[in-house]
Amino acid sequence: MDTLAFSIINGLLYGMLLFMLASGLTLIFSLMGVLNFAHGSFYMLGAYFAFQIGLHSSFWVALFVAPLLTAVLGGLVERYGLRVVHKHGHVAELLFTFGLAYLLEEIVRMVWGRQPVPYTIPAALDFPLFVIGNTAFSAYRGFMFMVAVVVFLALYYVLRRTRIGLLIQAALNQPDVLWALGHNVPRLFMFFFGGGVALAGLAGVVGGNYLVTEPGMAHQMVVILFVIVVVGGLGSMVGALLASLLIGVLQTLMVSFDFTLADVLLSSGIPAYDGPFHEIWTLSPARLAPVMPYLLMVVLMTIRPRGLLGKRSG
Repeated sequence: MDTLAFSIINGLLYGMLLFMLASGLTLIFSLMGVLNFAHGSFYMLGAYFAFQIGLHSSFWVALFVAPLLTAVLGGLVERYGLRVVHKHGHVAELLFTFGLAYLLEEIVRMVWGRQPVPYTIPAALDFPLFVIGNTAFSAYRGFMFMVAVVVFLALYYVLRRTRIGLLIQAALNQPDVLWALGHNVPRLFMFFFGGGVALAGLAGVVGGNYLVTEPGMAHQMVVILFVIVVVGGLGSMVGALLASLLIGVLQTLMVSFDFTLADVLLSSGIPAYDGPFHEIWTLSPARLAPVMPYLLMVVLMTIRPRGLLGKRSG
């Protein structure tokens, strides 16, 4: 029971980290209709910026400065990259962000090397927050969860209750009306693209030292991010939250179990199967955990193509 409880808590934490990443991707897609393949690269840059700033200052300075640096870089990418290729359609945008992801990864390798960097959690949060059974839950994990919750509440409030949120909805649905009212729509797009990648940078700051900060971290995250956006429903922030938590908890629970279907059959007195495809009976949930998000997406797309909370098209 203790293992189950700790696995669920870790799954919720991992899910909230995924949400911090997916929220920025969802925001960008909702406003601009761009599926940003380089979003994971901004997560990587946030972690590396935080590591570099921490060498000369502290984690707490990096917590605010690294996302700002990521936002500035994202704004420049939108202004001098995406805005230029936008007139050529969505395929050109996808190719541009796809190439940008590889370019940023190579730049990181040239600057910081190919090996993981020693980006560690701050000493002020390196203590047990509580203990379940014989396993301690660190204070830094609680801090990560708190940051993710604050991000969700802030986004929900801004999008639903503020003038900025109204501008986002207007820019999405009636950009010509915003032009007529005197608003600079391209500048709004640059601002919100920068804000979206800043959320990825923030996830890198708080998650890079919890996981591993290395050049391949972008590719590890970017694919599952698109799964989350699709499962939650394109453009739905709450849907992204639900999908992130669902995938985070399911993957963590599957990793914690090490039995196979053959073990279950043997414990019930049923002899082991030795015919065709007998390897399937020897697969454990831990080995299936990496493919679980994609299996979930395939099943959900069959049952509900628009995702958990996606709007019906047409």
